[in-house]
Amino acid sequence: MKKTTNLRKIKSRAHGYRFTVGRILELVVALVFLFFAGRMLYLSISKTIDGQDISKRTAAIYRRNTVLTANRGTIYDKNGLIIVQDSHTYTVYAILDKTYVDSKKKPLYVQDKEKTADKLATVLPLSKAKILKYLNPKNKNTFQVQFGTAGSGLTLTEKKKIQAMHLTGIKFMETPSRLYPNGVFASNVVGYTVSQTNSKTQTTELEGVTGLEAYFNKILKGTNGYETSMVDSSENQLPSGSHSYKAAKDGDNLYLTIDSQLQSALETYMSKVQKNYKPKAMTAVIEDLKTGKILAASQRPTFNSQTKDGISKAGSNLLVQSSYEPGSVFKILSLAAAVNSGNYNPKSYYRSGSITVSGSTIYNWQKSGWGTIPFSQAFPRSSNVGMVYLEKKIGAKLWRKYLNMFRITHKTGITLPGEVSGSLSFSSPVDQAVTSFGQGVTVNVMQMMQVYSALANNGQMVKPQLVEKITDSSGKTIKSYKVQKVGKKIFTAQTRKVVMQNMKKVLDKEIGTGHIYYMKGKDFGIKTGTAQIAKSTGGYMTGDRDYVFSVVGITPTANPRYCIYLTMKQPSKLGSGAETILAQIFKPMMSRLVLLNKGDKSASAVVKVPKFTGMTYAKAKKAATLNGLSLVRLGTGSKVLSQKAGAGETVSVGSTVFVLTSGKISLPDLAGWSESQIEAYASLAGIKLQLSGSGKVKSQSLAQGTVVKSGTKLKVELKE
Repeated sequence: MKKTTNLRKIKSRAHGYRFTVGRILELVVALVFLFFAGRMLYLSISKTIDGQDISKRTAAIYRRNTVLTANRGTIYDKNGLIIVQDSHTYTVYAILDKTYVDSKKKPLYVQDKEKTADKLATVLPLSKAKILKYLNPKNKNTFQVQFGTAGSGLTLTEKKKIQAMHLTGIKFMETPSRLYPNGVFASNVVGYTVSQTNSKTQTTELEGVTGLEAYFNKILKGTNGYETSMVDSSENQLPSGSHSYKAAKDGDNLYLTIDSQLQSALETYMSKVQKNYKPKAMTAVIEDLKTGKILAASQRPTFNSQTKDGISKAGSNLLVQSSYEPGSVFKILSLAAAVNSGNYNPKSYYRSGSITVSGSTIYNWQKSGWGTIPFSQAFPRSSNVGMVYLEKKIGAKLWRKYLNMFRITHKTGITLPGEVSGSLSFSSPVDQAVTSFGQGVTVNVMQMMQVYSALANNGQMVKPQLVEKITDSSGKTIKSYKVQKVGKKIFTAQTRKVVMQNMKKVLDKEIGTGHIYYMKGKDFGIKTGTAQIAKSTGGYMTGDRDYVFSVVGITPTANPRYCIYLTMKQPSKLGSGAETILAQIFKPMMSRLVLLNKGDKSASAVVKVPKFTGMTYAKAKKAATLNGLSLVRLGTGSKVLSQKAGAGETVSVGSTVFVLTSGKISLPDLAGWSESQIEAYASLAGIKLQLSGSGKVKSQSLAQGTVVKSGTKLKVELKE
């Protein structure tokens, strides 16, 4: 009986134990259920896991919102050659999140980091170790990583190289960019763009910062479109998903008045002068004065539009955003006003030494003057005193009226941002007097070009313009820019004739200030200028180089059409004079304009120099002929060792290229060679050259046939 009782007690305890365990298990299950239910409730409220927004993450995986980026418009030259066009760069990135798989659970993230780093290091400018550091971030929950600046700005070629590696988890983002194929090419005029992020769409867009890119930014950029669709994790569109679409409208195109061939040649000569004489600033403009169309325009300092090299020092657009006292080139206005108002008598005389106005003495650039001379010599001699006499004859009131008609202190309205208006001091007799020779008045370059246009249109100014037309993305013309007259006619055809006759006299060897610009058989007139630079504290700088040197040339003289205007501020080296420096740009460009006026299209023809180095001389000569170039060999060898001009350099058709071979170098007869040809020859041969004079070679210190070598000294005399 006792045993039976004990057995019942044991069974009772076992049953109680099982009941207790069962209750505990039920409680555990309930707690687990409550945990997951609470977790789901938490997620439904917070919508985050490990700091990431689940709803956004899900939308990112299954809803694709694509901005359809509009292509930025192309900028062409007058002949339809591309100056600027749309391009794209790429940024590479790596997906690291192991939950990122496709519908078949195939990984879409980086699996083999060692292999990935090893492969990427062959394209990106990063070591394998550095790439691995990017692929192993401290935050283990990082969804994706980029590779800093080294992984951005990739070209299409670099992108394709990486894609060919078939690296899992490696993706690309496309960024719009601009292609400037010509490098340094009217860079401050054309301008440039920068990439900016649109805060609404989070897409990268191009915005014009300077020049035409900025002025026409709205029409160039176009309007983005969009596409929204439902996709799976492999970005395959789901057939049942919603879909909406709006096409992008590409930007409009600009056709400029710029002639690429003239522009390239101008850049070449500007760069040479900048390198050799290092002026603080230079400007150059070539214009068809009949129409106001700018055929070429440049400045120094400038920058390479493609690489952006030099952009930090390029500063403002000196053609419109900077004003300066023009100096004696302003005497064209004074003479025109005097002639047109009947106050110019070329046969009357004046004392040229100095003149006193309200107690202030005004001198010529040559203080002693030229004695008593006729007014017919005042302009070609660039006599300040003569111009003051003419201003006094005109009278301050009428002279001011002419300045207003010439639109001095008024903006031209050219299609470039930030144009300044200039200034005029005219309150006292002295102020009024000095304006007659371009002091006490400030202008911008385009204002002067507008003034000069009156000489080609019998006294009627026309607005300078850079844009020929605007077309839409399909090529349809939506706007054409026509010749735009500015103000009323200022002077008569007879006045224009007298002014041009005086400009031609400036080239005269006996009385002209610009004989150095003379070229036999070329019909053009010029005016030189040497303007003082005002100090911020008052007064003017006094150093030998502290001037704005300038020259304006117009061809032909009987029926003016083409104009070139150059300015140069404070060159570090003067050499044999500012005119000699400017002539290195003026002469070759004016020669082209003279030919262009005669209908010779080769006047603006340029070509890139082939790479002759490594060729046999026979092959190099054939290649030069095919490109319209002349080849001169230094040495007797059969293989070209080096060349001058360099491969890829832009030169005019018909230019001479010197090539060096092995063997002895015999000096040729240099008679008739230009200064640039002599310099190129001497540089390649290693000759120490000593030049005197200007123009073409008159004599050489070593006879033709003399064997020369590196270090040989050669004296060459040049003469016009």
